[in-house]
Amino acid sequence: MKVFTLILTIIAVALIIFNATQINLEAPFEGDSYTAILTIIAGLCALILLQILRISKKIEALQKKRK
Repeated sequence: MKVFTLILTIIAVALIIFNATQINLEAPFEGDSYTAILTIIAGLCALILLQILRISKKIEALQKKRK
């Protein structure tokens, strides 16, 4: 599971970086720039969900150690 979340995190960061280069700063909410912004937001959401998953697995492991 650790490798899986690491791979997905790398993919999400790469997606964010790529789409950040696609934004037209003169018209950020038109055409392809709008799509790039939405994809950046989706990548950030994916990063947040992966961090929540990672933290929940750590909590689960700590609870198993206590029992």
